[in-house]
Amino acid sequence: MQVSEGTRVLITGASRGLGRSLAEAFAWRGAVLGLVARSEDELRELADELPGDGHKILIADVADRRQIGAAIEAFGDIDVLVANAGVARYLNFADLPIEEAERMTTTNWLGTLYTVKPALPRMIERGKGSVVIVSSGAGLRAFPKASVYGATKAAQLTFARALHHELDGTGVAVTVVMPGELETHLHDHQRADLPDWRQDKYALRFFQGVSPRLADRLLRSMRGKAAAPRRN
Repeated sequence: MQVSEGTRVLITGASRGLGRSLAEAFAWRGAVLGLVARSEDELRELADELPGDGHKILIADVADRRQIGAAIEAFGDIDVLVANAGVARYLNFADLPIEEAERMTTTNWLGTLYTVKPALPRMIERGKGSVVIVSSGAGLRAFPKASVYGATKAAQLTFARALHHELDGTGVAVTVVMPGELETHLHDHQRADLPDWRQDKYALRFFQGVSPRLADRLLRSMRGKAAAPRRN
């Protein structure tokens, strides 16, 4: 949809990284923003730096459906909904604490449902709007130490694809975004523990569509054995 003066945009995970960059880009185009995150200080700092008026700071954890529901209700009409909030922990599943797996599942996957569900009825009623779901390339091509993270992102992708068809004729559009490697704060808590092939600045390419084994060979040639260790 066309973003112009007065377009109402709600962004989750707005305080840092991609969410912050999106907030800045929308604000410079004249949008009125609903900025959702858990950190009030970071949101206030962001709101003070943004051009335009009427931006709302909405303190909420997307993993808590009551909190995010209240935030969406407080913002009011939404023209563009960006479900961006997410967390990551890279670790072999056998070593991953189940609490970390639950946190990724609740934030990345259920958080998407908790964000879209309360906003959608009003968008359908108004006959317009756009739902943007920020997934990841990891939802297309799984890699070691990201089994749970990749699963949550694949769930977002499948959900968005089905929702796109369900909303046919309503005036509400669905867009799914599949970023590769970005320079954000997502991995700050474990940056030193990331494998060598995951730490450089080049975009991670995925070749999964033709053949998983071919994808593995290509990934090994690009990033080394650690990126795709299994050969059978």
